[in-house]
Amino acid sequence: MVADRPPLSSRSQRGTTLLEVLITLVILAIGLLGLAGLQTRLQSSEMEAYQRSQALILLNDMASRIAANRTNALAYVTGAPLGGTAACPTSVATRQEADAGEWCNALKGAGETMGENNNVGAMVGGRGCVEALGASEYLVTVAWQGMTPIAAPPAGVTCGQGNYNGGTACVNDLCRRVVTTIVRIGNLAP
Repeated sequence: MVADRPPLSSRSQRGTTLLEVLITLVILAIGLLGLAGLQTRLQSSEMEAYQRSQALILLNDMASRIAANRTNALAYVTGAPLGGTAACPTSVATRQEADAGEWCNALKGAGETMGENNNVGAMVGGRGCVEALGASEYLVTVAWQGMTPIAAPPAGVTCGQGNYNGGTACVNDLCRRVVTTIVRIGNLAP
């Protein structure tokens, strides 16, 4: 009998600790990659929520302007979307023209700037439209560029339609986001 030979059970355990450590590292690496992906999705969702809140503020702004100037509500109807790459109206001859110019600049992010001509205070590619629905009702819409493709807005909402189809993922208006509200002007005559 050889006295310095280790028992059989301890010889069979050699190397298993290293294997356990490697398996643990692989599982940990997969978990960290999943966490990094989750962080990326959270940042994208946070940006989408920020843009939606900005759009709702601008939507409410124009709805309030129309309601405040109810006798001239029809003058607020836009032929083409305001904002985006279009030049903003500069005439201030009427209250409606001043409101349209201010709303256009707000849609372009003029409320917050970084540097001299770098507006960052609104949505990406923000556009706004006002449509007459008849019977003293007006549809106010704000459209913008979403971060990821989801579903296109309803076909009846045409503001910004076809303007957000950049890239391979954003076809058929899948990256166009819109919020709308209806402004009803009541007849106050007795």
